[in-house]
Amino acid sequence: MGLYALWEREFKVYLREHSRIISSAISPILWLFVFGTGMGSEFNVGNINYQAYIFPGIIAMTMIFSSVFYGASIVWDKRLDFLKEVLVAPISRATAFMGKVLGGATDGIIQATIIIILSPIFGIPFGLDFFLVYLFLFMLVVGLTSIGLIIGSFMESPEGFGLISGFVTFPLFFFSGALFPLSNLPAWLSAVTLANPVTYGVDALRGLMLGVYRFGLFADLLVLGSFALVLVYCGTLAIRRMRL
Repeated sequence: MGLYALWEREFKVYLREHSRIISSAISPILWLFVFGTGMGSEFNVGNINYQAYIFPGIIAMTMIFSSVFYGASIVWDKRLDFLKEVLVAPISRATAFMGKVLGGATDGIIQATIIIILSPIFGIPFGLDFFLVYLFLFMLVVGLTSIGLIIGSFMESPEGFGLISGFVTFPLFFFSGALFPLSNLPAWLSAVTLANPVTYGVDALRGLMLGVYRFGLFADLLVLGSFALVLVYCGTLAIRRMRL
């Protein structure tokens, strides 16, 4: 019951912020139209139009920025003493953390869905295996939301959170293969992309949408599942040790 109440609160807050919903949809669409069209006029990736090639990566970008920056909500909850009210309730801190995670995951899934609805415009066939697509989206967004909440649990101000989260989000995006193929990379860049869990989310989405895999669906599932579980565990520890 406590878990559902926390999720419902986060979901209602998101629905009331109409500007946030609109802006979260406009930014990735601009990337697809402007960046995808500009670069796509110069080259394709194999026999795939560049705009279609980066489509899964732009979905991942949307989830990275929305989910990690969602962690700022825990900073505001501490400032407004809402978190104190939650933690004195008869629920565990692990439940409180999972309520926030599920709230942030729901926000990210909604934003990804807005982009997926537009997929035929960018040359993505609409006959997707939506169960698998959303399974991978869920694992990815749970891990990313946990990262944001872990950062937020250590921060005392929104400004500090924004500074630290910026150092996390941009490497996660740029080193994920969202904008470029992973073949023929320099050794150092290949190692960085392989260590980035978002790389496997992009690979899974690209494979499901375009039939182009780098690692295979099972490897992507294994890495993303482990990523989500480890980050949820670390987040639970972080919120238990959090000082209000």
